[in-house]
Amino acid sequence: YLEGEEMIYHDHHNIGIAVSTDKGLLVPILRNCEELSFAQIESDIAAFAKKAREGKIGIQDLQGGTFTITNGGVFGSLLSTPILNPPQSAILGMHKILERPIALEGQVVIRPMMYLALSYDHRIIDGKEAVGFLVHVKQCLENPSKMLLQS
Repeated sequence: YLEGEEMIYHDHHNIGIAVSTDKGLLVPILRNCEELSFAQIESDIAAFAKKAREGKIGIQDLQGGTFTITNGGVFGSLLSTPILNPPQSAILGMHKILERPIALEGQVVIRPMMYLALSYDHRIIDGKEAVGFLVHVKQCLENPSKMLLQS
């Protein structure tokens, strides 16, 4: 992120996970995700969501994020532009999965499709790298077993 004119680099991945509560959206931070297994990340997300919905989340749980993931698809959103929360560098928006017709090898077939949207600070992240990241996310979502085996 940028602090004044200086770019600050982190050697950790503190990922914000947007959680809907009766009092609005909260974004608790999963700290040092690069050190966690998928099972631990899943468990931590569930624990934070429960804590947030019970009103037991602390301010320390909401600070220090470097990137956020939000899923408007659970509310039926087909596409939106997620809003960047400075000083974070980017936010990934995931949307509702719908069956859609696509052309595949000269045939029209029905496939599950989901739009992804990435908002990012272009002063920090170049567009080429942002698109490469989205392509990688797409590939991981299309083949989750490969992603899980690589970790």
